[in-house]
Amino acid sequence: MRLIIDTDAHELQIERDGALERVPLYSRRAFELVSDQWVRIGWNQKYSYTFSWMGRPLIQMPDDLVRVQEVIDRVRPDVLVETGVAHGGSLVFYAALFKALGRGRVVGVDVEIRPANRNAIEAHPLASSITLIEGDSTAADTLRRVRAQIRAGESVMVLLDSNHSREHVARELELYAPLVTPGSYIVATDGIMESLADVPRGDPSWSHDNPSSAAREFAARHPEFVLAQPEWPFNESDLGRNITHWPDGWLRRVS
Repeated sequence: MRLIIDTDAHELQIERDGALERVPLYSRRAFELVSDQWVRIGWNQKYSYTFSWMGRPLIQMPDDLVRVQEVIDRVRPDVLVETGVAHGGSLVFYAALFKALGRGRVVGVDVEIRPANRNAIEAHPLASSITLIEGDSTAADTLRRVRAQIRAGESVMVLLDSNHSREHVARELELYAPLVTPGSYIVATDGIMESLADVPRGDPSWSHDNPSSAAREFAARHPEFVLAQPEWPFNESDLGRNITHWPDGWLRRVS
């Protein structure tokens, strides 16, 4: 596919398989097409590596953070479990939301929590709302320790942001989905990999080895979960699709 932005003519030209399509530049379709390429280029340029939250590096798309905030505000989980800790910025982000809501706590799981990151997270003003668990997210002992952080009757939301291979995410989905309470979500993040197989920093295997594939397969096996982008609570535009690193990642438990 070839895209040509003609600002003089106010149109987007799309060349594909020898056919030319002209789309008004200031339209929903043009916005989505250009945004898709912006996300791909931004990922390659490590755009998401330029943000922090309350002093901790936060390697996420700001759009995804706003969308997950909308869901947290609606679901109001008692516990949010996140696999993948890195620098701890997302844990601090969720802890800040829970502080504002007056409820909720965060459990962060990682196969290796580097000492400098652990020290910074544990010294953070919001540390009292964060529990760190070091271990393979799919190991039985790790899952036991996660379960021990959840009290009877509490609502739970899960974000999977550790090893993004299809096999590992599929295993995490099977293990962590039972923790999710009806009306809440388990999210397989970074499915954008599926669209990055041909970018310079990407890998050809990502076209099939990615979190979105695992999430779609999981949804097909588990009718108690629905794979769908959460509704936007506010929208005065004609847009309807997230600009995201997490496509086909949101699984809502319906029963």
